[in-house]
Order: sequence, then C-alpha cells, then structure tokens
Amino acid sequence: MNSDTVALLKECDAGCKMGVESMKQVRSYAEDGKLIAVIDKYLERHDDFGDKCHRMLNQVKETTQDPPKMASAFAKISTDMKLMMEKDSHKIAEILIDGCNMGVKSTTENMHKYNKADAGSMNLAKELVEMEQKMSQDLLQFL
Repeated sequence: MNSDTVALLKECDAGCKMGVESMKQVRSYAEDGKLIAVIDKYLERHDDFGDKCHRMLNQVKETTQDPPKMASAFAKISTDMKLMMEKDSHKIAEILIDGCNMGVKSTTENMHKYNKADAGSMNLAKELVEMEQKMSQDLLQFL
C-alpha cells in the first residue's frame, strides 16, 4: 500500500469521525422523530464506513487518524453556539448539510491531493462523497 493510499484512508477516517462527532452532538438537540431517524441512519452508515477504513489500515499495520483537535473544538463550540440561539429541526439540518458539504469538499480535495492512491481507497473515498451527498439530500426536507 503506497503512501498516498494510506494518507487518503487516514483522511477519510478522520473526516468520518468528525461527522460522527457532529451528528452525536446535534442529535441531543433534535426533537423531531423523522430528523432523529435520519441522523441515526447516517450515524450507523458513518460508523460502518469508519470500520472499513480502519480494517484497510490495519491490514498494512497503520493506525487511524483523529480529526485535528482545533478543528474538532471549533466545530463543537460553533455548533453549540448556533443551537443555543435556535435549536429547531431547520437549524440542525442546516448545520448537518453544511458539514456534509465540507465533507464532500475535503474528501474530493484529498482524492486530488493523493491521486496515486490505489483503486480500493479511491473507491472508498468516492463512497464517502456519495454518502455525504445522499445525507445532504435527505436533510433538505427539514429546511
């Protein structure tokens, strides 16, 4: 497994972890059963995706990567601030859609940056992009 493959998998794993953290955070504010169901569905999918990354990295004796501490802290604080002012389904969906868009953007950038990654990791990154796009689409009903 070449260095681009490892780097892409680590970035996908870190991004997925950040998404899980955000979904868990906003879920505690959600009151709409339909919104909670959407969040739970994608929490499970993100957990499964993270497990795939972890297995691929373990095969080559590599460790997973956590999201940068400052990015996680900033995301948590800014989300809490937004939800302290307005914690309805619209705001929660808006925050999650913004997160999905960031995930699509950063994963796509990483696919270009680590363009020598193997087909398996590229396909996994594409799967992450598609999952983020689908989640965003599923959340539009709450806007």
